Amino acid sequence: MNVGQKVLFELKKEISQTEYERYIKKLVYNAKRSRSNIVYFAAPNMLIAKWVKTKYIDKIAHLFELQNEIKPTIEITVGVREKETPTPQSKPALQEKSNTKSTYLNPSLTFESFIVGDSNQFAFTTAKSVAEKPGRQYNPLFIYGGVGLGKTHLLQAIGNYHIELGRTVIYTTLEQFMNSFTSHLRSQTMDRFRDKYRECDLLLIDDIQFLSRKEQTQEEFFHTFNELYNANKQIVITSDRQPNKIAGLVDRLKSRFEWGLMADIQPPGLETKIAIIQKKCELDGIRLDLEIVNFIATNMGDNIREIEGTIIKLNALSSMLNQEITLDFAQNAIRDQLKEKKENITIDDIVKIVSRELNIKPSDITSKKRTKNIVNARRTAIYLARNLTPNSMPQIALYFGMKDHTAISHAMKKINEIIDNDENFKVLLDELSNKVHTDS
Repeated sequence: MNVGQKVLFELKKEISQTEYERYIKKLVYNAKRSRSNIVYFAAPNMLIAKWVKTKYIDKIAHLFELQNEIKPTIEITVGVREKETPTPQSKPALQEKSNTKSTYLNPSLTFESFIVGDSNQFAFTTAKSVAEKPGRQYNPLFIYGGVGLGKTHLLQAIGNYHIELGRTVIYTTLEQFMNSFTSHLRSQTMDRFRDKYRECDLLLIDDIQFLSRKEQTQEEFFHTFNELYNANKQIVITSDRQPNKIAGLVDRLKSRFEWGLMADIQPPGLETKIAIIQKKCELDGIRLDLEIVNFIATNMGDNIREIEGTIIKLNALSSMLNQEITLDFAQNAIRDQLKEKKENITIDDIVKIVSRELNIKPSDITSKKRTKNIVNARRTAIYLARNLTPNSMPQIALYFGMKDHTAISHAMKKINEIIDNDENFKVLLDELSNKVHTDS
């Protein structure tokens, strides 16, 4: 796998399967023309080329920087065999950039651009405290949580804070750390590797869970950790799980990761997601009505990266098609993504959450009981099942023990009437829908 393919594979992890298959997978890396400071991809048509340039050009450049320690210009041409043009020569000063000063941070990921809510308040507060008093407390800081919840944002916010102060910051993914270790080991230049990672003021490591079962790398990281810790240099680590749940991690590393403070990030609530969308629109100069914002927040799950990608996608499509972003436009634009999400949600998931939130037994929701609170819970579950799953009305009727699809149609009509007249109930439905996406 060449470096271009590797970068696209890394990008695949951060975007939806639909967008990868439709756009990114169709790019062809031109290894012959590409250099360290300029990279060429060919797209099969102008639409895909323009789409990638609009949405992913900066991210692709950043991923190349993580691989090669040089951030290149990305060129997207149309057609695999495009006319040859002179390739700019890389500047010696760029190639000779000092390793000990290198860092690959996105300058937009700051504390100011991070949206704080109940789900991430603790992680944000501790990250900011570490940034202000590095090496004094909470060392190491171990931030853990699911994909796309903001761990990398906080990690880089700490780094950007110290770059502004002129300090030496090393930010790296665990994969990049391993690749660098292997490369220096083979070339017998481990002194340079150790100088880079042990002489910085802050070491920021993303996705430490991939250290699992890498015995030789664990040994090297153990000594790097000790050197920095003993010198009161700050270490910040992110993972998708707690240290004691990382299989194949030696006990002495698990112990050290727990020396400082562990802060988790939970999936955001509906209000936090709305605030994140509004902030993203503000930063990118995108105008979305509150109705569209609520639609995205309610239907797109809790992966913030995916939500931000959806906003960029809507803006790009609106620009290319010269159409205003309306609710219908948004629904059509992300229809495939919503279909994928529906396929992952079951009626069992919905009944479980409705019963928990409304304090009704699951067996009562699917029973024939007609008390008011049970009927309301049953209608709510039916409404969510119809809107959040791919099940047909006959299938939903069968699940709830109803005669046929007409009973489901009647329940949907009734609940739509309630929505039109009760704003509080509409908010409740949005919150339940958000919880279904979050917990499923």
